[in-house]
Amino acid sequence: MAQLKRKVIKERVLGIDPGSRRLGWGVIEREGLKLRAIAAGVLKLDADVALELRLKEVHEALSALCETYEIDAMAVEDIFYARFPNAAIKLAHVRGVILLVGAQKGLPLSSYPPSIVKQAIAGRGAAEKVQVARLVAASLKLTKLPPADAADALAIAMTHCARASFAAAFKPR
Repeated sequence: MAQLKRKVIKERVLGIDPGSRRLGWGVIEREGLKLRAIAAGVLKLDADVALELRLKEVHEALSALCETYEIDAMAVEDIFYARFPNAAIKLAHVRGVILLVGAQKGLPLSSYPPSIVKQAIAGRGAAEKVQVARLVAASLKLTKLPPADAADALAIAMTHCARASFAAAFKPR
């Protein structure tokens, strides 16, 4: 009996941890169930610069990342409860720019709450940031821990890849 072969899906996912002062980003390549870190970093935004100029900088930087790394999909962390309404509003503006970049590039975009990302990476939704960073580094075989915001972005991309792999495994043939 002939064995059916499934096409192995390969895609590059840009994970984003939004922030109005520090925006983490990470690019993961998924080939079937295998994940490989391509790049990660933190976009540092000057808090003394007007918000609209920081938003422009976010737009330009994310657009360039999408082109440089030939991104196929984007994953972003949901906005969570914030104690300071002004900070939450700024974060919402940044997230809006992220969604705009995805739409302009024609990329599918998925959002994940922090608890789901922590659950996917560490096995519990209340995991500490450093635990998530260590597990991200170990899973992707990184030689050193990435900065916290970049580690969060890689975790978001990994969560997206895990969910996409799971969905593909149960997709009707």
